[in-house]
Amino acid sequence: MQFYYVWVRSSRYHGQDALTYQSEAALPTGSMVVVELQKEQVMGVVTGPAPRPRFKTKPITTIFDLPPLPTHLLKLVVWLQAYYPAPLGVLTQQLLPAGLSAKQLLLPEQPDLTAPSTTDLPPLTEQQTAALVAMKATGSYVVHGTTGSGKTRLYIELALRIITSGKSAIILTPEISLTSQLASNFRAVFGSRVVVLHSGQAPTERRQAWLRCLVSSEPLVIIGPRSALFTPVERLGLVILDESHEAAYKQEQAPQYQAGRVAAYLASLTRSTVVLGSATPSVSDYYLATQKQRPIIELNQLAREGQIAAATEIVIVDMKERDQFPRSNHLSLPMITAIQGALKRGEQSLLYLNRRGTARLIMCENCGWQATCPHCDLPLTYHGDRFELRCHSCEYHAKAPISCPECKHPSILFKTAGTKAIVEEVTRLFPQAKVARFDTDNLKADRFETQYEAVRGGEVDILVGTQLLAKGLDLPKLSVLGILLADTSLYMPDFSAGERTFQLLTQVLGRVGRGHVAGRAIIQTYHPDHPIIRMAIDNDYQQFYETEISGRQRFLFPPFCFLLKLSARRATVKSAEGAANKLKDTLQRSGLKIRVEGPAPCFYEKFQGKFQWQLIIKATERSELLKVIAGLPANWSYDIDPLDLL
Repeated sequence: MQFYYVWVRSSRYHGQDALTYQSEAALPTGSMVVVELQKEQVMGVVTGPAPRPRFKTKPITTIFDLPPLPTHLLKLVVWLQAYYPAPLGVLTQQLLPAGLSAKQLLLPEQPDLTAPSTTDLPPLTEQQTAALVAMKATGSYVVHGTTGSGKTRLYIELALRIITSGKSAIILTPEISLTSQLASNFRAVFGSRVVVLHSGQAPTERRQAWLRCLVSSEPLVIIGPRSALFTPVERLGLVILDESHEAAYKQEQAPQYQAGRVAAYLASLTRSTVVLGSATPSVSDYYLATQKQRPIIELNQLAREGQIAAATEIVIVDMKERDQFPRSNHLSLPMITAIQGALKRGEQSLLYLNRRGTARLIMCENCGWQATCPHCDLPLTYHGDRFELRCHSCEYHAKAPISCPECKHPSILFKTAGTKAIVEEVTRLFPQAKVARFDTDNLKADRFETQYEAVRGGEVDILVGTQLLAKGLDLPKLSVLGILLADTSLYMPDFSAGERTFQLLTQVLGRVGRGHVAGRAIIQTYHPDHPIIRMAIDNDYQQFYETEISGRQRFLFPPFCFLLKLSARRATVKSAEGAANKLKDTLQRSGLKIRVEGPAPCFYEKFQGKFQWQLIIKATERSELLKVIAGLPANWSYDIDPLDLL
């Protein structure tokens, strides 16, 4: 009888150590198995032989007839457990697919692989060629490429270099909606070597894609969101984070990892190249690259052959001047005129508003009553297509009222439009146009990744959407961009509000003027002279960066410190505040090299019927924050390296 350490794939296991099981068969490290845990059969991975224990052990139930997981992934999880503390059962979920059983173990047929072909690709520009010369086989690089400068073309060339050497590449994208476009670009060169892997796939499709990566002896190109970092390819040579500034690269639930940091460690384990590509690199990434003297690759010229010479025409509409809105409360006359012109030319328009639903404010004109969530105390959003009110925090929903619940008066106001209201308005103004909305309220069949080919082919005249449409898209027929409210995130009470606003505006402005057709952008704002808005319009990243980094240093925010957000949820405000003050006193007496700020109510003070208070911990040494987490009371939650403090 032999004994082995096994990591179990189960959120029910909250321990930090591997469990010991017995097996009559000899098992290599990385073998996938099924074991019994608390009378339940769960998947696991063997992490090495164990000495004969003094206690009784259970047998390994099933041994999968599969190659073992790559060693570098096991080492990655060991590091992850120390850097982003989480239960081992949860960490193991990153490694193994859900629901894999012996009955489902139908290995995918390996497709015929052809040599990559660059025949149909545009020639490299001088800047792209210089970038490739500067980027070696191993190392870390920030690619600061303005929209339309050909970052994807550069990624393909880097992947070609790695595939030719016999190694695989992982290309990350922040949103599942962007995988279709990215996969299409890479398949044109690498054909069936491209494997798409994300949670939006059907379980069988996702499982088969994962198994193909595990058993393939040929180099592959894996495309997916942050979870694709844990794809079981044996020889890895390249990791690229496209739109690397995006908040979606930070996992909100345990383990709360930041994909860029995990990618850097993965690259060090596999001696790979890691590339952070963005038109608006995060302030922290840019600062660390300059401090550590890592190369920052600049691409600031349009890459398309025969590009449109004229820059995008930008019109700013001051929303305080209501005479600019004679035909619509939401679309100014310049925006309506631009859309009409695009329709006549057979071109597309994109209307951007980072608000879902039909209306974000529901109130009684007579007594002032406002519709709020009974569990979270947040304003409810009205969805006109279902005639219901919905909380976007806890998903509470109820039928919309036809009269005030307080005074019974029928004067219910629906204000502050969302994307669904904009679709209704656009349909009224342009009844002949084909209009499509893209946000997280879409049904599966209507999601952008499903409709990508139709949109790219021009079957949609007017796109309406949230930040899903603000990044990475290259639509050849898109000529008009309308930003309905540029101030949405500008005045959020958070250290990252300015950066987030600059990034969103710069990214969405980059959807037009990419060298296909002449671009025209109409920006509606209540603050046309705000410095952040002006810097985004001028695409002046350097001025923005210098302003932002100065403020971060003055008030001690990342990258000049590490952050930890601690949250207490209690039944009453008094108990939440009391718990926060008690923990603050404990931390201040702990002798740790930390700064404790707060306590204060969370931005969303009430959530699912309970009240939330928070403490913010700052430290110049990250190890001090890990000590705080290790001693945290059981009824507290934490977020290490949060992107915001909301």
